[in-house]
Amino acid sequence: MKIAMPFLAATALSAALLPALTAQTGSLLVLSKHDHTLAIVDPKTLKVTAKAPVGDDPHEVIASADGRTAWVSNYGGGWSLHTIAVIDLVRGKALPSIDLAPLRGAHGLAFADGRPWFTAEGSKVFGSVDRTTGKVDTVVGTGQDRTHMLWVAPDGKEVVTINVASATVSFFEQVTMRDHTDWTATVVPVGKGAEGFDLSPDGRELWVANAQDGTVSVIDRRTKKVTATLQANVKSVNRLKFTLDGRYAVLSLLGAPDLVILDAHTHAEVKRLPIGHGAAGIQMEPGGARAFVACTPDNYVAVIDLKTLTVASHIDVGGEPDGMDWARLR
Repeated sequence: MKIAMPFLAATALSAALLPALTAQTGSLLVLSKHDHTLAIVDPKTLKVTAKAPVGDDPHEVIASADGRTAWVSNYGGGWSLHTIAVIDLVRGKALPSIDLAPLRGAHGLAFADGRPWFTAEGSKVFGSVDRTTGKVDTVVGTGQDRTHMLWVAPDGKEVVTINVASATVSFFEQVTMRDHTDWTATVVPVGKGAEGFDLSPDGRELWVANAQDGTVSVIDRRTKKVTATLQANVKSVNRLKFTLDGRYAVLSLLGAPDLVILDAHTHAEVKRLPIGHGAAGIQMEPGGARAFVACTPDNYVAVIDLKTLTVASHIDVGGEPDGMDWARLR
């Protein structure tokens, strides 16, 4: 069943949102799990310019490359829900949601090869959606438990999934057979509670944050082997993101007050920055000057100055902020 959700104050939103999206810097998109909304934030003023309803239990958001559309995963604990909300960012209205049934538990999102990609945790798969029809056009089973987050290469021919309960990373590569295409899979064991991860800016390493072990696994992307396990003391780690210059790895902890910053080259801890009572989503600003960290228990987004490694400001986007992305109209 497809559900069309009315957009809040659509007329006012169209006027307010368009200048934010057409600005050179673009707009920050932030989900509020408590309010079930997507907030659009002007990165210059740090003010919310508009909000849109996105359905139950929103966890992750991804914007299209042209900045015109956003997709939001309705997680439902990994099993009870089966939709992805769709927002038209330019015209200021919600579009019919994408019904993934019988797939359930949409969570991780990516945009590549001109289409949105997703994980369906409860079904142990990843897949993609045809933007024209709004229908699922690719489904690939992982054979792993709690397939949660993913990364997709720009051409859509390489996919990486993080499988929390299996404590593994899966590398998928599309191969062309004589009369069809198929996927090869390489499964790499990492630490318990593997979840947050990022690909280094040079594309050589994949760093995986292991929440239960409090470690970080470093994987060589070419050989698909773990080259180091960092004893980083990051129990309850939720997300890991590299700064755009590749200098630091930034880690958020769900159950601790600090943002942990590691040197990406020496692997040494640089700083533990107090930001609240716990944190989840991390988004780097284009240009690399700031990081935005969703402090879920504190109901704000912390703005981090990456030059001084200090908290520069806070943004009120609604209760329990989490997933974030950047939208720039092209």
